[in-house]
Amino acid sequence: MTAGFLREIPGPAGPLEALLDTPDGDARAVAVFGHPHPLHGGTMHTKALYQAAKAMPRIGVAALRFNFRGVGRSAGTIDAGPGEQDDFRAAITFAAERFPDLPIWAGGMSFGSWIAMTIGALDTRVSLLLGIAPPVDRYDFESLKTCTLPKFIIHGETDELISLKDVRRFYAQIPEPKELVTIEDANHLFEGKTSLVGEAVEDLLADFHTVRT
Repeated sequence: MTAGFLREIPGPAGPLEALLDTPDGDARAVAVFGHPHPLHGGTMHTKALYQAAKAMPRIGVAALRFNFRGVGRSAGTIDAGPGEQDDFRAAITFAAERFPDLPIWAGGMSFGSWIAMTIGALDTRVSLLLGIAPPVDRYDFESLKTCTLPKFIIHGETDELISLKDVRRFYAQIPEPKELVTIEDANHLFEGKTSLVGEAVEDLLADFHTVRT
């Protein structure tokens, strides 16, 4: 695996600070990641998101994570929704241009999972969705209820912000293909369990192949 290197990617409000990790050999896909809510301390370095991104090169997938506008060295001002959606679209565009022949996967954690999964569900360049601790009771995930892309969800059993019961109810409403992994005794940030998030990503996606349409 090639160590992540800092770079700037073009964003609608100015350059976005980003990290790109690539596998040792040829990549088979590229995953774009959105981070938790910046007003609650979320960045591209949030530990569980970091573990998910670092897992990707181990299974032959490049991983692009970036700071939303107003976070770290990213230009702009925090917008708590629409602006971050635009940022994610810009990151998908960068991934498509940097890896023109590869499938694109959209993933994220908490607020970032809402951004990634809902934008990814509507973007024809995206072929797989990954949500870590998705806040299904706080944001509109309606677009996923008609989305036929493969959908993968990782959630903490004892998440104190978004109950596993709510996630299971949401999961029952979205169409196949889909898979839900629960991490035992894990809270919203997966404190003390973040390595298990990376392991779950590997277990779910190591043998999964999508074709770019």
